[in-house]
Parts: sequence; structure tokens; C-alpha cells
Amino acid sequence: MFERNARILFQGDSITDYGRDRNVDAASPANQGLGSSHAMLIAAHLLAEYPERNLQFYNRGFCGDTILRLAARWKTDTLDLHPDYLSILIGANDTWGRFRGDGGVDLPLYESVYRELLDRTRESNPEVRFILCEPFLSFFEGAVTSEAWRSDMDARRAAVRQIAKEYNAIFVPFQSAFDEANRKAPPQVWSFDGVHPLHAGYGVMTRIWIDTVRNALREDAR
Repeated sequence: MFERNARILFQGDSITDYGRDRNVDAASPANQGLGSSHAMLIAAHLLAEYPERNLQFYNRGFCGDTILRLAARWKTDTLDLHPDYLSILIGANDTWGRFRGDGGVDLPLYESVYRELLDRTRESNPEVRFILCEPFLSFFEGAVTSEAWRSDMDARRAAVRQIAKEYNAIFVPFQSAFDEANRKAPPQVWSFDGVHPLHAGYGVMTRIWIDTVRNALREDAR
């Protein structure tokens, strides 16, 4: 799936962070302090599947990040790690803040900063492969989300899909995966608040991420 010694970096907000060790830095060994999110589960699966390839996984998700907060730490937490594959999941707090009044980011700025981060990364490493993940929400009684959030997030999802096309990136359809999961069991099985996954939800994310990336890289190799 990945070549020997490949460096795979996960970036995002609390969904990616989920208990990762904030003390690790660019000098720390790979596969350390990955937390308990999809980043760790994906790494665990692929390290077991390809033990001979010396795959190097890093998690730099940060709880509460919007696209602007992510941009502020981009050099130290992304560029300085020189990833071969960069997986980004960002957007929940950009929407959350707009409806709760604590620093949301409107769509035009979200899109422009997203593209700027990809441009900066490609300038630093022209061979980097982007993996852009669809932000997602779920609705049920007691969830923090609402139909208004859905409309805002729908626009962000469309923006990430379009950006993925422009940058020849792999697009991971997380919302579609959760929509399918919700047809099998209630949303409360997958998320405790409509935004943050439970263990089963992280299992959904792990499976669709691996399947999507594996299929895309096979197509690249043909």
C-alpha cells in the first residue's frame, strides 16, 4: 500500500488528536504517541500488515483547531515532518464556532486557507500525496448538531471534494461512510455528540480510509 520508509502524517482537530502525546516533536521517533483516534488504528493495521516496510506514522491533530489555527502551526507540525502522505481532516470547528459564537471560519476563507496550506506543502515537497478527508456530522436527539450545521457542513464537504480534484488528492468520503453506518445502527452507536466518534465510529473511519487510499494507490500504480 505504501512504499518502504513512507512517512504518513495525520493532521486535523480533536477528532484526529484524541489523546495523542503533545510532547512528541519533529525529532521524535515515528509511531509514537499516536493517541486513540483513526490515526492510531490505521497505523496499527498497516504496521501489522506490512511489518517489513518500516512505515512511519505521525499524528499532529490538535483539539479545537479551525483551519486558521491549523495554518498557524503548519510549519512545525507539517512541513518540518516532511511527509510523503498527508491526511487532513478539518472543518468541524470551523462550522461549530459559527453556530456557537467562538471563532468559526466562513466558507470562502476556509477554502482559501485550505488551498494555501496545500500549496505551501507542495512547494516544500513536490512529491507529497494529499489525502483529503470529508468533514462529517451526525444528528440525533441530544446531539450538539442541527440542520443549520448540516447546511454549513455540506458546503464545506463540497469544497473539500473540489479541492481534492484540483490537487489530484485522494478524497476519503467519511460522511458517506457514516450515513451508511447509520442505516445499520442508530447514530448514537457511532458518535456521542454528533461530531466526535465513539470507538465504533473510529472503526468506520479506519475502514473507509484504508479502503479508499488502498484503491487510489492501486490505480496510481496501473
